[in-house]
Amino acid sequence: MSNKPIATIEEFEELFNKHDEFLFMKNSLTCPISQAAYEEFIDFTEKHQDYPSYHLHVQEARPLSNYIAETYHIKHESPQALLFKGKEVKWNASHWKITYDALKKETAQ
Repeated sequence: MSNKPIATIEEFEELFNKHDEFLFMKNSLTCPISQAAYEEFIDFTEKHQDYPSYHLHVQEARPLSNYIAETYHIKHESPQALLFKGKEVKWNASHWKITYDALKKETAQ
């Protein structure tokens, strides 16, 4: 279940029918900071495979990335981790603030 790619708005909206909460990562394929954050996300998802986690690559899913920023009034950043509970963003972090420990702490609450 953990760390599936999502590329469309329809796929993203379906997540709310499947989960009360889930972790979502926006990743850039060309940014070294994004790569480091994505590795932290991968480490988290590998150790917490039961926690619903998804991602997009901004270069491959720009409309979805923009949709999330506009719909949830969260400034787009890449990399960016978002924790959804219900249909709200309960936590988000970007760049060097995306760490295994931060992801573990926020998903445990």
